[in-house]
Amino acid sequence: MDSLPDIGGESSNSENTGNNNNSLTLAGNSSASSSSSATPSRYENQKRRDWNTFGQYLKNHRPPLSLNRCSGAHVLEFLRYLDQFGKTKIHTPICPFYGHPNPPAPCPCPLRQAWGSLDALIGRLRAAYEENGGKPEANPFGARAVRLYLREVRDLQSKARGVSYEKKKRKRLPPSQPPQLQLPPPPGAI
Repeated sequence: MDSLPDIGGESSNSENTGNNNNSLTLAGNSSASSSSSATPSRYENQKRRDWNTFGQYLKNHRPPLSLNRCSGAHVLEFLRYLDQFGKTKIHTPICPFYGHPNPPAPCPCPLRQAWGSLDALIGRLRAAYEENGGKPEANPFGARAVRLYLREVRDLQSKARGVSYEKKKRKRLPPSQPPQLQLPPPPGAI
């Protein structure tokens, strides 16, 4: 499992990790939304790399795990595994910098994957799962346990780093009044 820290990175892993007894395709070469003449978007390339990395993780899992037996619990195990490659300092409650977005000095708190990175990763893997033949209702990346874990990570990191993850409210235009129709005066009024 040492070869997986390229989640979210720019390196390419085009190794075919498909399993013969698996109804879903783990190889990134069967993208349903990209055409052969256009170059894939950055998002599509990242989604393919993430999908291949998750497939490699399943292949290296002990015992090896096929995609159709993968559950939300396995996705959580994968997310926790990825934490070791994180670059975001998450202060512990006993750290003097807990709740400070810009600490003035170094501390021994662990580096973790940022919530936003995990959230985006799950979104890409959720889409890739369905594009590679998975049924939406059986998508392990959309499992309730995964959503709850992401919410917990967001809340914990928000408190630890002193950063708010509130959704940005869309700016709304002030309600404009509909233009008044100028009706001609009734006949004989002038």
